[in-house]
Amino acid sequence: MRMVNRRALTGTLLLLTACGTQTPAATPSSPVPSPVPSVSEQGPRRSDIRWHGEGDPFNAEVELADGRRVAMHYRRGKGLFEQHYSPRARRWTEPRLVYRTKTEACQGIELRAFDGTVAAIADFGRYCADGEPPMESIAAVGTGDLSTWDHHLTRSFDGWEKISGRAGTVTFERGSSSLRWTRNGGFAG
Repeated sequence: MRMVNRRALTGTLLLLTACGTQTPAATPSSPVPSPVPSVSEQGPRRSDIRWHGEGDPFNAEVELADGRRVAMHYRRGKGLFEQHYSPRARRWTEPRLVYRTKTEACQGIELRAFDGTVAAIADFGRYCADGEPPMESIAAVGTGDLSTWDHHLTRSFDGWEKISGRAGTVTFERGSSSLRWTRNGGFAG
């Protein structure tokens, strides 16, 4: 009788040890979901357009002299979005729409910072991924707390190539064409 008890006890012990160390097939879910950090805690949102080449033309970021940062990205079928980072608050703002369009992103985003002013170039065009030139060229400028952006649309244009700025003035150029923005008057031309 003793031998049977030992075998039963040994078998039970082996069974409990083997089953107790395995992960259950279905784990119970927690009644309280774990918090998901907001975009502002994670950093700037990225474009949803895939790029397989060098660099990343669909996302851009620039730092201002005071430590603030501005990021822009394209969203497929929605347009151009902006976010900015405050070193005091240690947070990124939620993405804000600067220019709405359903047209494809084209040629990337360029950002430049001048004396608390941020200037951007962004282009959109049908079949741009196939090599067609942009049909919508955006020049945008943000100042102050960067909560509002002034933008200018130029249609059927190959896109601005250069941004320069000084003392409350930003100039966008391509060849002999130029577009000027001033702090007091906005876009002219």
